[in-house]
Amino acid sequence: MSSPQNSVRQRGGKDNKKRGTTPQPDDSSLMNGNASEKVESMKQGAKTAVTNEWEYKVALAVITVLAFLTRFWGISHPNQVVFDEVHFGKFASYYLQRTYFFDVHPPFGKLLFAFAGWLVGYDGAFLFENIGDSYITNKVPYVAYRSMPALMGSLTVCTTYWIMWESGYSLPACIVAASLVLFDNAHIGQTRLILLDATLVLFMATSILCYIRFYKLRHDPFSRKWWKWLLLTGISMSCVISTKYVGAFTFFSIGVPVMIDLWELLDVDRKRGALSLPEFGKHLTARVIGLIVVPFLMYLFWFQVHFAILNRSGPGDDFMSPEFQETLADNIMTQQAVGIDYFDSIAMRHKETKVYLHSHPDRYPLRYDDGRISSQGQQVTGYPHNDTNNLWQIVPSVAMEGYDHPVKNGDVVRFRHLVTDTWLLTHDVASPYYPTNQEFTSIPTEEANGDRFNDTCFEIQIAGGKPDQQFKTMSSHFKLIHFPTRVAMWTHTTPLPDWAYKQAEINGNKNLQQSSNIWYVEEIPGLAEDSPRLQKEEKKIKSMPFMKKYLELQRAMFYHNNALTSSHPYASFPIQWPFLLRGVSFWTENDTRQQIYFLGNPVGWWFASSILAVFVGILGADQLSLRRGVDALDQRTRSRLYDSTGFFFLLWAAHYIPFFIMGRQLFLHHYLPAHLASALVAGAIVEFIFNIEPSDISNLAITDGKTGSKQQQQKRGRPIRERIAGQSLLATWAAAGVIVAVLVWGFWFFAPLTYGKPGLSVEQVLARKWLDYNLHYAK
Repeated sequence: MSSPQNSVRQRGGKDNKKRGTTPQPDDSSLMNGNASEKVESMKQGAKTAVTNEWEYKVALAVITVLAFLTRFWGISHPNQVVFDEVHFGKFASYYLQRTYFFDVHPPFGKLLFAFAGWLVGYDGAFLFENIGDSYITNKVPYVAYRSMPALMGSLTVCTTYWIMWESGYSLPACIVAASLVLFDNAHIGQTRLILLDATLVLFMATSILCYIRFYKLRHDPFSRKWWKWLLLTGISMSCVISTKYVGAFTFFSIGVPVMIDLWELLDVDRKRGALSLPEFGKHLTARVIGLIVVPFLMYLFWFQVHFAILNRSGPGDDFMSPEFQETLADNIMTQQAVGIDYFDSIAMRHKETKVYLHSHPDRYPLRYDDGRISSQGQQVTGYPHNDTNNLWQIVPSVAMEGYDHPVKNGDVVRFRHLVTDTWLLTHDVASPYYPTNQEFTSIPTEEANGDRFNDTCFEIQIAGGKPDQQFKTMSSHFKLIHFPTRVAMWTHTTPLPDWAYKQAEINGNKNLQQSSNIWYVEEIPGLAEDSPRLQKEEKKIKSMPFMKKYLELQRAMFYHNNALTSSHPYASFPIQWPFLLRGVSFWTENDTRQQIYFLGNPVGWWFASSILAVFVGILGADQLSLRRGVDALDQRTRSRLYDSTGFFFLLWAAHYIPFFIMGRQLFLHHYLPAHLASALVAGAIVEFIFNIEPSDISNLAITDGKTGSKQQQQKRGRPIRERIAGQSLLATWAAAGVIVAVLVWGFWFFAPLTYGKPGLSVEQVLARKWLDYNLHYAK
């Protein structure tokens, strides 16, 4: 609510008994009033509450219908693959084919798409290879796929309204908040396609709603409803983080008020009486179970479903360990694994970058660009193509009789480069790009078998291998550890200069535990076709404990998510998002001049962003006035402003500020959860600014708590919703009407870019181009 009119007070004045507090009416006058007056008041309050409930329900029904219309209208257009549908549609197909794939996001949202495909009997034959591929030609039930996020997007609008309603805001405030999401082009565009954000935003909103319902039952702890809303809060939060890891922001947003609530429960001077430590322990345990244990178990459940469905070998195999791959049917790696013997010629390949260990006669330059001096030895590099210069003969470091001795885990070996007849070596000379890492080179036989013999010795460490386990092609992922200096052979993606033909640098990494130290042997080219080692036995599919599979996948997901640092033409920075400075081109078709361009409703985004600044200004002004002895807000209004609207502001900050410290690619759609939170703040502040209390309630602010009339005291004691019913909402309705009207205009103006039709002429595109958007100009 807004501050009462004409009710500015000086703290410490004669009307205030307590410094810095708002005088409250004496409840005794309410208790001693005429019985008939109290009955009449209760009847009138109940009648008003019922009327308000119907108004809220009618508005909710209208908003729900509009949400479904805006999300489902023309959902079959375009009948082609659009933007990131190439990823998430493909993943749904892999689920339906039970083919293992790898993605940096948890499985819940993708499982929902697969469920939609399964419901309509689709077999997942189409793999969504390219943007623009036809759904009609390939007979893909894409409308069923798109209906899943469209349904969630529609429910998100309803949930936004419901959050405001449950928080006790006036009807126009609820409508403003819901309309900022309802008529937002970004929310609509993102929820009409096969993308994860609709799932993420919906369950973020339901988490907020369920927590508010739970908090409202704080005076009835451990009741059935209390437990229901506590568990629903945890389940909703689990669905958020099971869709994308940014769901951790929602856990933080709700975790902060939960911790504050627990801190207040510890207070021995709390109004409802002190809790004993055992009672507090029950509260703490309940919240730990409902908001941590249950969500985590549910989060693990979706990974169990993920592993249970994907039981066949697929494109995700390369991201996993050989032990993991052995749990998949038809795995090529385990089927093609061949035991390696000493004196075999092998081609070694880096697991992550896929470059081969390579050497050629060229030498390192005398000086590098930074002035450091090299050994001028023969170059050892990483080469992306199969070549004879990739072949190395594996030789024992101790004398052996015969040529049929298998190489085993932990063996110390040497490598002879076949083409140049030199031996692999690393030594205490800085590598070209990493002064802290050792240079890899190769030396002639006379040096290798002379004083520098030890520098040519390397230990093979098979990842997760057992002692004396046989070293095999494909299936043995290994680290090559230099025996004397204990560095691991390593490479990275930055190419060397022209003097090395822009091939990859190979160096000695002192961090032996780094996961990118892994290599594997791809083949043994000289192996005779009739070799007994090529005789394959049918291998049984092995099992692996769930937690071991889960932890391995988690490590790979976090590593590759952090590695998404390459540039993208439509990537943007967080500072650009609130002001909608950069969008994303999703799809274009020159023949019809149609395009889908992802951007929000500029009117709504700028309005919501401005309101965030207004909210901060209001808090600053209130604190400043309190420091100067001026108390401009009544206690209930201040509590509502700081607790309820402040909670919404915390949601916005928690879902926005962390992106500033991320190093990965970022896009405008990452702001959608924060935008929803900003819509909640906007609705609350509109009510605060434009809501005018009637004079009889306002005058309570300057009474001494004893002389106020019985009617005034009764109104003061009513719940928020009943008090709102007696207030003048004309200004609030007028403001809400103007805001919604402008939102509808902005949505309608940019709708052709959201729905992909109708096609726009160059002039029409130019009319919608602002702030340097990269819109497509069809010829």
